[in-house]
Amino acid sequence: MFKTILAACDGSAQSENALHKAIELANLAGAKLLILTVYRHHSMTEASLSMIRGAKHSTPDKALEENAREIADCARKIATQEGATEVRAFTRSGQPARSIVEFAKKHEADVIVLGSRGTGSIDGYFLGSVSHKVTGLASMPVLVV
Repeated sequence: MFKTILAACDGSAQSENALHKAIELANLAGAKLLILTVYRHHSMTEASLSMIRGAKHSTPDKALEENAREIADCARKIATQEGATEVRAFTRSGQPARSIVEFAKKHEADVIVLGSRGTGSIDGYFLGSVSHKVTGLASMPVLVV
């Protein structure tokens, strides 16, 4: 069936639902579970948040990177608690759909599991969601939850 499953997580409720489905598949197949959280380089809108952030982060990118790491680590803990035995969590910076597909190819994922709607920007409403783009770009099966 599947040897490697990639779960793309962004911290949204739909993403968490997809994570649970990916864990279920990994447990059934005895597959390795890879968790990926992609964050985008900050935009001018996100940069405006720098006016209210504390001194903890030197740049908005550092804040986004730390947030992505927290999401990925939380997802890894959930997977471990739900019985997944071989789980690794990663973060990447870049355009989410392309980053997910490139990561899946590089790590030879048999299937990508992701939520139907996540925490994407307003661009997603006009240009299409990340899940829609991943289904168009991926050469392997994609399960949209």
